[in-house]
Amino acid sequence: MKTKVGRYSVYIRPFSYWIDLIIINVLSIYLIPHDNQFWYVILISAAWILTAIYLGFYEIYRYTKSIAIANKTIKQAALFGLFCLILELFDSESNPPKRVVFYIVVAVSLVFFVKVSIYYFLRKYRVWYGGNFRTVVLLGNEERINPLKHFFTDNPDYGYNLTQVFLLKEANEESIKRCLSFVTEENIDEIYCSIADLSPEQIADVIDFADNNFKTLKFIPDEKQILSSNVKFEFYDYIPVMSLRNILQEEDFNKVIKRIFDLVFSCFIIITVLSWLLPIMAVLIKLESKGPLFFVQKRSGINSKNFNCYKFRSMELNDAADMKLSSKNDVRITKVGKFIRKTSIDELPQFFNVFLGEMSVVGPRPHMISVTDLYATKIDKFMVRHFVKPGITGLAQTKGYRGEVETDTDIINRVKYDIFYIENWSILLDIKIIFITIFHILRGDDKAY
Repeated sequence: MKTKVGRYSVYIRPFSYWIDLIIINVLSIYLIPHDNQFWYVILISAAWILTAIYLGFYEIYRYTKSIAIANKTIKQAALFGLFCLILELFDSESNPPKRVVFYIVVAVSLVFFVKVSIYYFLRKYRVWYGGNFRTVVLLGNEERINPLKHFFTDNPDYGYNLTQVFLLKEANEESIKRCLSFVTEENIDEIYCSIADLSPEQIADVIDFADNNFKTLKFIPDEKQILSSNVKFEFYDYIPVMSLRNILQEEDFNKVIKRIFDLVFSCFIIITVLSWLLPIMAVLIKLESKGPLFFVQKRSGINSKNFNCYKFRSMELNDAADMKLSSKNDVRITKVGKFIRKTSIDELPQFFNVFLGEMSVVGPRPHMISVTDLYATKIDKFMVRHFVKPGITGLAQTKGYRGEVETDTDIINRVKYDIFYIENWSILLDIKIIFITIFHILRGDDKAY
């Protein structure tokens, strides 16, 4: 059996707890001193730990993205800060709220800095010294396991050492036996199996092996399973019930946060941009062609409810506007229309839709009714996009799936990214998507929406 070095992950989380508790308590002594400082330290330490457990603040893994760490930190700061402010109400010699807020900002910022520093140090350490790694094997059809194989080999900073690949052809029993024997002999940490390549009996056998030998087992789904499974378990008394969708924006707290963000952002754009841009666009559009300033079109919204979507008119008036999608060299597009479509100015009136609550700043792009009807029966999981409000921009658009739909592959990939967004939403992800969209527009890419 080989001896492995550099496996100290078990110590990282306790170390993080202690570092963070030292930071928040030492800063509290200097920034918000109290007469009963000992009890204050006990209370805020307990509040920090309980909040961290509730929010999963220390559930950071080697595959966790930095934006997820930032998102966890913001939530931790909000709840911990609220507790600190409430605690001051019961202190006769309380500190001013401004000082408490300053303490919270400094303490949480320092905690975040240390947390991110450890995160990136470990990634560099794995590359430079080969420590803190996990040995893994892959089992499955070559086509299905290749993406993960390339991920492991191309990203050593994540700390996965791909030791062996076992290819399966028509659920080869011999390959499975060789894989499990190799895992035992080489003391492998994790097994990754392509679930579509195994029969139910084989899956049960591999699970039993992993459980009995204390090995981590993970399954690689195929593309259809990716689109249909963000499984959430709930318990009705002691009865487990499985939900296939965990839509974060349906939670009350997230609804409020998302709506506040949309209102603030849309008001900012309406006041600072549309207030002066509207009269200019009215003159330019009407000088070139007859017709209204706005192009108003019925589109599919949340829960498939139709709404009037607003855009600056970029085409000559035509009877096919609600049925025929625009293309790159569409003769219906005016000269002004070409410019405002290139720069995405034509989409700005949709901030009125956001203000009215019909759309969000970020979300799956809404389609005209005829397109929704077409793809609802043609593209698997297409209607999942309608669990949330449509957006002015979205994750699919930042990944290059924007503008004209030329093939079914375009719409399939849009659906894939839209579903990923729905099931992994955070306010920081929204902000990231907005910045990437702005970057695309400023760089002069093809239509960013």
